[in-house]
Amino acid sequence: MRLLAIMLCLMLASYAGPANAQSRLPDAQWANEQLPDPAQEAEARELMESLRCLVCQGQSIADSDADMAQDMRALVRRRIAAGEEPEAIRQWLVDRYGRWVTYEPPFDAVTWPLWLLPLLLLGTGLWLARGRFRKNRGDR
Repeated sequence: MRLLAIMLCLMLASYAGPANAQSRLPDAQWANEQLPDPAQEAEARELMESLRCLVCQGQSIADSDADMAQDMRALVRRRIAAGEEPEAIRQWLVDRYGRWVTYEPPFDAVTWPLWLLPLLLLGTGLWLARGRFRKNRGDR
């Protein structure tokens, strides 16, 4: 009987975990509000759409509902409102979180395979197809 009671308590405790994981803090200012200046909001929105959510990984911070993405949106909007350039904000985020935070990796010694490998594979495929078509044309 005691074992059953312990198992029941453990089972109930395991269901409470996800509910307790939700943040009880209020959203950061500007996380879900637009800036009053439409030009600044457009700059912020464009930058937010080019930054990857560190939690979701497949969404931009503009589209994500994760707490981290909300904090990053608030940071971007605060810095844009303060007059900072979007490229400086992007560079600060890249310095802090790494190149992975941006959807537009630069061409350098580390990322060259991302840029050149698709072209190499396409060229190889075209070369193989050309040889295959030539072989078929010679059989006629």
